[in-house]
Amino acid sequence: MTHRVAVLAVEEAVGYDLCIPPQIFNASVDAAGSPLYEVVVCGVDAKPVSVTAGFTAVLDHGPEALAWADTVIVPGTRSPGPRHDGTLSGPLADALALIRPGTRVMSICTGAFVLGAAGILDGRPATTHWRFVDQFRALYPAVHLDPDVLFVDDGDVLTSAGLSAGIDLCLHVVRSDHGSEVANRAARYCVVPPWREGGQSQFIDRPLPVGAGGVSATRAWALDRLHEPLELSALAAHAKMSVRTFSRHFRAETGESPGTWLIQQRVRHALHLLETTDLPIDQVAERSGLRSATSLRQHMRTAVGVSPLAYRKTFRTG
Repeated sequence: MTHRVAVLAVEEAVGYDLCIPPQIFNASVDAAGSPLYEVVVCGVDAKPVSVTAGFTAVLDHGPEALAWADTVIVPGTRSPGPRHDGTLSGPLADALALIRPGTRVMSICTGAFVLGAAGILDGRPATTHWRFVDQFRALYPAVHLDPDVLFVDDGDVLTSAGLSAGIDLCLHVVRSDHGSEVANRAARYCVVPPWREGGQSQFIDRPLPVGAGGVSATRAWALDRLHEPLELSALAAHAKMSVRTFSRHFRAETGESPGTWLIQQRVRHALHLLETTDLPIDQVAERSGLRSATSLRQHMRTAVGVSPLAYRKTFRTG
């Protein structure tokens, strides 16, 4: 059955955040091009909703859509109650009360303030935009806030950092629901990176890169050779830099060390092989550069929380 997604626009809604879930989930289709999600945008009442981008949105659905949804997403908002007082207006509280038990609930950016005011995040890990961390902690001390990550997946409750991190969270959900092939197709259609690890830092200092392309050419070169050892010295030599300079510029451009980035890319390639081939686990490990089935299992447990066989059983595309 098509998974039903309701995006709740809370006055004053952040326009960029509001558009992310419909774009990503509507772009997520199966191999035959059939939609995997049905997405609606709704309000807490029948009134138009002002949007920070300088327009007012007339929505096709009211809060009744929240009772229908399998996933509810709250984008960023400037609503004064959740953002400044830690409270919900009567209509907003009534709307959130319509969400069925067991529904997956997500927020983008300052939408976490709404979930915080509703008590949904109490005792749970969460994140929000780095700029509003102190304000969030003062209002919602019961939430285990992690201000340094792009998104937090706590099972049935997921939160993202500011703005574009909402894209990362939505793609993560699509990948978790239907596998990386579907998520990658959606990312290609939207012309966005298919995968940024949730634990990546929100704020990355990006000075002008060395030369014309920084270390991007070396990253592309490495992606074609994940099955090879790829020592740090070899990466630096390809970039025509010293190891120290290469490591510094690599972190400045990606927010990660070369070693951490390589592991992420190798795990990602292993997941693709598990989904799309019948290769034995040891060959998947070898082709992805993780050397052994034992190493693959360890890294997959860390990255996605399951074994290679369990992942293949869930996401094998046939």
